[in-house]
Amino acid sequence: MMDLLWQVHDAVVQMLSHGLLEASWWQVLLYTLVTTHITISAVTIFLHRAQAHRALDLHAIPSHFFRFWLWIGTGMITKEFVAVHRKHHAKCETEEDPHSPQVKGLKALLLTGVELYRKEAENKETLVKYGHNTPDDWVERNVYSRYTWQGVGLMLILNLTLFGAVGAVVWAVQMAWIPVMATGIINGIGHYWGYRNFEAPDASTNVSPWGILIGGEELHNNHHTYPTSAKFSIKPYEFDVGWMYIRGMEKLGLARVKKVPPKLALGDVRLVADGKTLEAVIANRYEVMARYAQEMKAAVGAELVRLKAQGAENSTRFRNLRVAKTWLHRDDDKIPQGVKPTLQQAMGESPQLAKLVAMREELRALWTRTGVSADQLVADLQAWCRKAEESGIAALQEFSFKLRAATA
Repeated sequence: MMDLLWQVHDAVVQMLSHGLLEASWWQVLLYTLVTTHITISAVTIFLHRAQAHRALDLHAIPSHFFRFWLWIGTGMITKEFVAVHRKHHAKCETEEDPHSPQVKGLKALLLTGVELYRKEAENKETLVKYGHNTPDDWVERNVYSRYTWQGVGLMLILNLTLFGAVGAVVWAVQMAWIPVMATGIINGIGHYWGYRNFEAPDASTNVSPWGILIGGEELHNNHHTYPTSAKFSIKPYEFDVGWMYIRGMEKLGLARVKKVPPKLALGDVRLVADGKTLEAVIANRYEVMARYAQEMKAAVGAELVRLKAQGAENSTRFRNLRVAKTWLHRDDDKIPQGVKPTLQQAMGESPQLAKLVAMREELRALWTRTGVSADQLVADLQAWCRKAEESGIAALQEFSFKLRAATA
């Protein structure tokens, strides 16, 4: 009898120490990376792109898998996530934004981002206004929304069974993955630091051109520019692993993409801009302005090269132009107040730069003005092109030709 008890004792100790798998450290690490990647994939594909933005439709198989996995992997409720996220887009960078580092501070997002999310998720008005068209079936009402902590508890039991005591560490990493990666890095750093492809009307940035670790969410400026797009990567050097998975599911008939970013195409140069040109310009306005910004930076760069060749690297004008190359292409509300006097001085010293800035604002008026007929907007676009081509500025002339070649 005692031998049997000792055998049971040894088996329990072995189980608690190493689990059923008796896995090596690298196997535990691999399991942790795979499961956390599935979690971030479920968040970006199901919660974010499919539910919050309706950028794609998912077949019942991946949809139910993602819902179950999110229940055991995060404990998040779909309606709450969707409502908070939609409000973030609707009220971005304002006092009503649930998690803007521009308003609440980056430190607050990094340290208390989860608390900010939970506070907004408890706001009934937010749930009613922004949480519509989310799953409301029996399993959602009676399992996922009702027993949130039991789901993550099930994951803990699974980890302990597989790996023993170290399973608790694995579970802690799994539970921290979304708060750190999504709440901290994307909601925090993704509105504070990084590069911008487009002058979206908020502070969103692309944290990295390679969206792998956080499922493509790293491309946050791209997403805020085209929020209803299922694809976050836009530039040739960018990669969105979430989009790769979506394309794979689409080929298997498990997903249907509804929208991707518009792509500015250039055809033959029209004699004059027409309604089709206007349609293409407005549909691709962010790309148009991004290309215009490149022309501005190139013009400033050419002037810097010319001054350097003249040995004027230590001149005030050279220093002003270096600042202009960094900031002149940005929208006025994104330029620090302390930089603006330098930019004004740079434009005062260069009529060409002043003209480029003025023409940019005139071009922007094509889609920001209200109460203007389509015919009038076409006439305004034609006038802009004539003015650009008569300016004597090569960058403006070349850009006008590209606009007249634009197709939707």
